[in-house]
Formats: sequence, C-alpha cells, structure tokens
Amino acid sequence: MAQVQRMSRLMIKTLRDDPADAETLNHKLLVRAGYVRRTAAGIWTWLPLGKKVLENITRVVREEMDAIGGQEVLLPALLPKESYDASGRYHEYGDLLFKLKDRKGAEYLLGPTHEEIFTQVVKDQITSYKDLPVILYQIQTKYRDEARPRAGVLRGREFQMKDSYSFDTTDEGLIEAYRLHRAAYIRIFERLGLDHRIVSAVSGAMGGSASEEFLAPAPAGEDTFADCPACDYAANTEAVTFKATPVDGSAHGPVEELDTPDTPTIETLAAHLGVPASATLKNLLVKVDGEIVAVGVPGDREVDLGKLGEHLAPAVVELVTAEDFEGRADLVRGYVGPQGLEKVRYIVDPRIAAGTAWITGANKPGTHAKNVVAGRDFEVDDYLDVVVVEAGDPCPKCGTGLKLDRAIEIGHIFQLGRKFADAFQLDVLGQNGKPVRVTMGSYGIGVSRAVAALAEQTADEQGLCWPREIAPADVHVVAAGKALQTELALDVAEKLAAAGVRVMVDDRAGVSPGVKFTDAELIGIPKILVAGRRSAEGVLELKDRRTGEREELTVDEAIARLTVQG
Repeated sequence: MAQVQRMSRLMIKTLRDDPADAETLNHKLLVRAGYVRRTAAGIWTWLPLGKKVLENITRVVREEMDAIGGQEVLLPALLPKESYDASGRYHEYGDLLFKLKDRKGAEYLLGPTHEEIFTQVVKDQITSYKDLPVILYQIQTKYRDEARPRAGVLRGREFQMKDSYSFDTTDEGLIEAYRLHRAAYIRIFERLGLDHRIVSAVSGAMGGSASEEFLAPAPAGEDTFADCPACDYAANTEAVTFKATPVDGSAHGPVEELDTPDTPTIETLAAHLGVPASATLKNLLVKVDGEIVAVGVPGDREVDLGKLGEHLAPAVVELVTAEDFEGRADLVRGYVGPQGLEKVRYIVDPRIAAGTAWITGANKPGTHAKNVVAGRDFEVDDYLDVVVVEAGDPCPKCGTGLKLDRAIEIGHIFQLGRKFADAFQLDVLGQNGKPVRVTMGSYGIGVSRAVAALAEQTADEQGLCWPREIAPADVHVVAAGKALQTELALDVAEKLAAAGVRVMVDDRAGVSPGVKFTDAELIGIPKILVAGRRSAEGVLELKDRRTGEREELTVDEAIARLTVQG
C-alpha cells in the first residue's frame, strides 16, 4: 500500500514569482514549486518533494547498478590529504578543493571524487586475481569549491553523485566493465525519461584510453557538443579533431618583412594589409607549469584554452602577463612570429599544415612577415586540436558541416587504465603466482544534476512536468471546493493508495480552487485528478499534465484507469 501525502500536512511553500537571482528554468521552477531552498551560494536544502525526486532517481540508478553486479559501499566524505598527494590530484584540483585541518593540524579535504580511496579499499581487501573482476559503487555527496556557483542545483558546491569503479587484471576485462556501464547508463537515462546523447570526450587529468560523456541537450547546458547531421558522429567540442594534410609549399616566395605600425591585433593587421584574417597566423603565448609556450592558430580562429588544458593535463595552463615579456627580446608583444623563437615550445593547430604560408609577426615592433611557410621557416613541436570548434567545421568522420548544441553533462565513463593503480601500487597475485597490476574504470552519474536536467527538458509554461518514474507521486488529487469535494478527494486518494498508486492530495482548507490548480500545474505530477463541480454525482476530472488532455470519469473508472497506469 502506498502512502497518501496530504498537502494540508506537507511542508511546502509555492511561489508565484521567480527568485530574483534565478537565471535558468530549473532554478526558477524547483524553488517556486517548493522542491529546494537555497541555503548559501551553491548549497541547497532538498525539501520533502525534492527529496522524493532525488530518491527516485537514486533508486533507478541503484537498481541498474545492482543489475550489472555492482556492490554498493559508502566511503567517507572527509578524506586525508595524503591520498590525493599520492595521486598528484591535490595539486591538480587546486582551488576546487575544500581543504581543512583538524585540531591536531592534520590536513583533510572534502571529497570531490573518490578514485584514490576506492583504490586503497581494494588494495586492502583484495589480494588475488580470483577475487576479480569487481565493480564497486556509492551514491554520495561530493564537494567542489566552485568559483561561481550558478543555475540552481545544476552547478553547486555540494552535489549528489553516483560514482562506480571497476577493477580487473586485464585490458579485456576493463573493456567489458566499460561496456556494462555504458549499457546500464543508457537504461538509466531511458527510465528517467532523459533525452540524451553519447559523445566522445577527452580524458584530461583523469587519464586513460577511452572516455565518453552522456549529455542532456538543454539551453541551460554548460557543455557544447558537436553533432553531425549526416552520420553518427557526436563529440564534446573538446574532443573534436581536425585532420590536415601537408601541401606543396615550394611555390611560395621567400619571407618578406612588412612595415605594419600599430597593428598588434589580428583585426588591425588584416585591415592594414587588406587581407582576410584567415590569411594570418595568430600566436598566443601561455605558460604551462610556468614555462612559456606559443600556440599557433589561423587568425580567424580562437584558441580554446579549456581544450588546450585538457591536452596538456595535468600541467597548469595560464595566460602570460606583461611581466613575462621582460628580459625576453625574442618575445615582442603583439608581433610574435614562430620564426626565430628562442627556447619556446611551439604548439599549433593541425590547420597550420606543413607547406602552408602565413602572414605573422616578425618579432620586431611594428613589423610583420609574409610568406612564412610551416616546415620551411619554422618547426612545429606538437600538433594539437586547440581551436574553438565552430558550426560548419567538417565532421572528422564524413566531412559534413557539424552542428553545435548546448547540453548538461549527466554522466561520464572512463577507461582509467592503471594511473591510480600505479600511484598506490595496486597489485594482486596473478595466475602464475606473480604480482599483476590492476586496471580500473571510473564511471559517474550526476544524481542531483539529473533533477535539474529533467526540469530543463520537461517543464512547460505552467511549471514542472515530471516523468512518472521520478515524480514525487503518480497522481495529484485536487479537492476543488469545500467539504464534499474534500471528502471525495480523500476517499479516492485512500483507495488509490491501497492499490499501490502514489498519491498527493490537495486538501488544504481556505485555499481557492484557482491556487490549487496553479500549484498542481507548477508541482508537475503526471496525472491531476480533480474532485470538482460534479463531485455530488461521483464524477471526477482526470487531466494529463503533459498533454493537457482531460476526461470525466466515475470514481471507479478513475481508480481503475490510474491503477492500470500505475
């Protein structure tokens, strides 16, 4: 028997107006409908209805993880600094970590993720290949000191996450665990009713050989992904690649210097020479772990610093400052060219292919050079895809122009390999009696982010519109009147609950029918059953929250209909 939630006893406060600081749809509606309350910047209280939604998502995740043989554990949120020192991630995470000391001066952090601790648990508990493979998971609160928390529960400093980890002795075993998780994630997001895309991603500081993201398309999304309209290619823009082939540069004349005063930017240079920006070579200077590095891209493109950072992880990438030019005669601000650079690593986008000629800085104030040919006049240390991907860029798979869309990251799976096993010397005794280094996978789902993503994808002008699987109830019974309607509504609610249907009933006294109807739309339970003007006849109105379709049914018909749907 399900429980009846009576709104007369439920702690819920709905709002007619959007919160002043709310920018995204999920932020506005989750607060207005009484699901969450802001405690501080990036920190949220989950109120009774919100907690039910969160728990319903958790239940689906848990069921599917158990179905692939996952074993649930619960690790501490308060973690010793030493574990993250061992992996190097205490430095890599930097300011994102919440750091603290106990009264004795020992250093700790609040866990942003738990690869290190899971690795240590397995090292302590498993000693033989006979005990592998194993999949462990937890559903727990994580902490990251976001500089600018935003979008409600979508980007907070405290959030709910499912993280799981696979352990095996072979790469083949890792691939199988990755396949199991990928299939489980598809089932999870389908059950939740989330429209999602699986896209190629970069592993970055996590390391490993393969990585995919699960993205929920939504205007509020912080990720941009590329989608090919002609084939099945899809990737996070940080993972989009460009293949350029060398060209014959023998026809280009020698390097020629040009007098270009007051042209320190690509825009001023192109205007001065009357050439398109695409004919110029832009050279951005950055520092990689303190060392100055030059990054070359076509003048009409921008360097994607996030993409560059992912390529160079775990190194720290930052822009140079005016002070970095001091004492470096070879670095002329606004006029840097790759030819003649001294002791500077040169990274270029593949569009700067061998044999291509460019107009670029001449390393002299007020001077540029033309006919600067890649491979002839300068050498490239590394080719990396570092430009900001634009709509229309060629699909790496078929060449068709790509589309770009915004999305919310709701899941990420990694084939980690042996990065963390190496850091903690995670070995087991192999079949031959010798130690074997364990290989790992890491797999995350943003549980609280899934709430926000669903709100973004399913809401309409009236409010939230939850899929049944995760809604706080199956049916919202509204008593649209006085004693007779309330008596009927409560009676129907009890009968539905006895049949296993989850029910919320609006039996609030002194609240007008208009307010009750508005709240029912705002709260977003899939079915709305109204005890209204024909209550004396035993007739109710059933409304589908998503489609708006209405029909009148007798009490028995309504119970039969909703019981079958339940």
